[in-house]
Amino acid sequence: MAQLKTRKHVHPSNEHKTLGQLIKRDKYLLLMFLPIFIYYIVFCYLPMAGLTMAFQNFKMGSGFAGVFTGEWVGLKWFKQFFSSVFAWRLIRNTFLLSFYSLIFGFPIPILFAICITQLRSQKIAKAAQVITYLPYFISTVVVVGMMTNFLSPSNGIINQIIKDMGGKPINFMSNPRWFRRLYVISGSWQSFGFNSIIFVAAIMGIDPALYEAMRVDGASRWQQIIHLILPMISNTVILLLIMTLGNLLNVGFEKVYLMYSPAVYETGDVISTYVYRQGIENKNFSFAAAVGLFYSAVGFVFVTGSNALSRRMTGSSLW
Repeated sequence: MAQLKTRKHVHPSNEHKTLGQLIKRDKYLLLMFLPIFIYYIVFCYLPMAGLTMAFQNFKMGSGFAGVFTGEWVGLKWFKQFFSSVFAWRLIRNTFLLSFYSLIFGFPIPILFAICITQLRSQKIAKAAQVITYLPYFISTVVVVGMMTNFLSPSNGIINQIIKDMGGKPINFMSNPRWFRRLYVISGSWQSFGFNSIIFVAAIMGIDPALYEAMRVDGASRWQQIIHLILPMISNTVILLLIMTLGNLLNVGFEKVYLMYSPAVYETGDVISTYVYRQGIENKNFSFAAAVGLFYSAVGFVFVTGSNALSRRMTGSSLW
């Protein structure tokens, strides 16, 4: 008896596709991704070639070719920075501004997200979310302008209240003792609502059956927060904390530059503003590149170290 050979049917989507076919299939997705790809290539990867200036005596008039043909000086600029009287002050100010922003700015969105999700009235919750989201979309220039007007020693509303209470007006924006406080408070006010979105989403993704089980067992709302909500969003918190630690020294240049003046250099001058003054104002590009490279290297150490520590302690990590 003749045996009939049957061929197994293979769905077209399971067949091996060539690169050209995959590109044709996903052409619209790739087209949407193209601007992002170009942005990172032009502004993140191509400028890495300029890191060689940190080890050279780069001259302004040598053009782009000078990046590769400049006089090699090794670690001269790094030694000059660390031996200067400003090195410790810059590192200290940068670290303290970032550390205070982390300590006071990171927990607030988590607490706010928990409070929002515990409200019984959805109208109040939505109104609170919208109100707290709005400051995030205000320009940094506008925020600093508002601070300058509100804290003005002559006609600012804050100093007016101080004078009405019998006190003396304070020049907040020119007082080194107030610079860090103003930076951290204004930053937390501007970003905590927007940063709470991801935590609200994580909390809303918790299975309602778990809440019901805890209520059946007699758990109070506070116990639900401690023993259910916080453990369930812990992975999200850890991942965001790792990414935040990676940018621990990445103090916002724009805001510091707009807020500070020579009067507050003692507490307000940070590495990024110092690099700007040396590189743009003083035309010392090699020295600025060396300081910027050190700045980036420290951030890389922070993110890799925090990722390894998180993986060892909690089992969760970015990679």
